Amino acid sequence: MAVAGASPTAGPGPDDAPSSGRDRLRRAATTAVFLGPALVLLGVWVVYPTVRTIVRSFFDRDGSSFVGLDNYESIFTTDTLVTALQNNALWVAIVPAFITAIGLIFAVLTERIRWQVAFRTAVFMPMAISLFAAGVIWRIMLDKDPERGAVNASISAVQDAFGPAGVLERAQPSTPRLRGSTTSGFVLATPIRAGDHALLGLTAIPPAQVPPDATQAAVPRAGPGAVTGAVWRDFRPGGGRPGVVERGEQGIPGATVELREGDRVVATTTTQDDGGFRFEDVGGGTYRVAIAKETFAAPFTGVSWLGPKLITPSVMFAYIWVWAGFSMVIIAAGLSSISREVLEAARTDGATEWQVFRRVTAPMLAPVLSVVFITMIINVLKVFDIILSVAPASSQDDANVIALAMWRTSFGGVNDFGLGSAIAVFLLLLVLPVLALNIRRFRREQ
Repeated sequence: MAVAGASPTAGPGPDDAPSSGRDRLRRAATTAVFLGPALVLLGVWVVYPTVRTIVRSFFDRDGSSFVGLDNYESIFTTDTLVTALQNNALWVAIVPAFITAIGLIFAVLTERIRWQVAFRTAVFMPMAISLFAAGVIWRIMLDKDPERGAVNASISAVQDAFGPAGVLERAQPSTPRLRGSTTSGFVLATPIRAGDHALLGLTAIPPAQVPPDATQAAVPRAGPGAVTGAVWRDFRPGGGRPGVVERGEQGIPGATVELREGDRVVATTTTQDDGGFRFEDVGGGTYRVAIAKETFAAPFTGVSWLGPKLITPSVMFAYIWVWAGFSMVIIAAGLSSISREVLEAARTDGATEWQVFRRVTAPMLAPVLSVVFITMIINVLKVFDIILSVAPASSQDDANVIALAMWRTSFGGVNDFGLGSAIAVFLLLLVLPVLALNIRRFRREQ
């Protein structure tokens, strides 16, 4: 029985009502507004091109005939494409490990130095420019001419410090009395005694190769107990007598001359600007005078870094130079998050710095190292522009990789879009497992 004055139990108000279909529609519309543009762009720029490329890979050059798997077969039978596969395998096997290792070393070694910011900035600086621009820099630095290429210029400076180049590149004796060759030196067949002259005439020397400080050839005045002589370019325009120093003939300065007693070298000297030389305090007996082979030591002409044999290691080095800074910064960030108490505890227990690094630091950095390593694997599978800018046209076939082969096949003059699409799909299939591994690792860390 209802009590007088009591109101009936209030039902659910409008605020407590379950979500109606109109509310769900409103939320779906809001989601579509925010995600719609992204989905459209994703479909236009990623999904459609991917599907279209996969379909196109089963057709011929101009897309008029279905060829099935012929394009994929060509990837493994064409010489240039096989070279690209081999080079990519080398890139994956070498470059990611090197970049990760160098970044780890730089990050650990610079952790305690006072100028770490300046050093890390300098190492990271190549990341501020594009790979193509970095390739142009290394193309110039690796030039074979030591006058232009910085790398060969450095090698030339070191080589000149230990074994300088000779003053002549080639020459021949002007008379039969002088015997030998540029590889062994020239020896005067006539025995010499103290007070005699040794005339060492050379010919077949281009005027451009005569040292610039050469003057009129002359034989120093003989003296008691001395052997004198001259090394000169035994050639006079208009004729002359071989083996005789004449007016208009130039001396060879800087030539190395040896005084030999049998097979033993007893004295060495260097010719003057007029080609003259002198051996003082020569004892009794007979000697032979020789132009040493060092006079004809070939100058350093440079290592062919951009040639077919060394182009791939050269491009790899340039790529490592660019990405080492990225690796160092990422690993240094992970290193800064490691608890210092753990490291100090290991040192307190008597661990050496190497043991701390190997058993504490490296294991704790394993997630960061895997991020860098996997990222580099993905990058080297797609490497393209630095090879295009470093490798000259004559050695691009030897430095070829999958991404470059795809571009050259499709747009580099071959215009085989069927084979180019197949290469692109093959590259996608190589990258997908690495991407899946990376996604799995991200989910495991969450």
